[in-house]
Amino acid sequence: MRPFKVLGLQQIAVGGEDKAKLRNFWVDIMGLTPTGTFQSEKENVDEDILRIGEGVNAVEVDIMQPLDITKKPAVHIPQLNHIGLWVDDIQKAYQWLEEQGVRFTPGGIRKGAAGFDVCFIHPKGNEQFPFCGEGVLIELVQAPEDVIKARS
Repeated sequence: MRPFKVLGLQQIAVGGEDKAKLRNFWVDIMGLTPTGTFQSEKENVDEDILRIGEGVNAVEVDIMQPLDITKKPAVHIPQLNHIGLWVDDIQKAYQWLEEQGVRFTPGGIRKGAAGFDVCFIHPKGNEQFPFCGEGVLIELVQAPEDVIKARS
């Protein structure tokens, strides 16, 4: 039996070569609310964190550009970079999924841009870990208590 629950969509992350163009569309045209920024040389990312909705029903939209377009990870390829899913217990999820043969990206569980613990399911499997996102990078995000209570 699965020892954790996926509670819903936490975020989508969209990449491009020019974050200003993404911001123009998502903020100026579509009206999403900016809530923060994040930069990481290790993850080669400069991102703005946006929000759709309020409270426990809010969904994050991260718009990202690479700090160095010649380096990896290439956060702008593909443009729909990844989706994030709220989980009620990221430690149990990570352990159980790995035991099932799910491949994670390097780095394990760590603090994400919005301050929640996160880990990423690799888009491609390998011989040791054949299960994967089948072409989609999937971020598991530890849900805070109010989200767990509202969505369980």
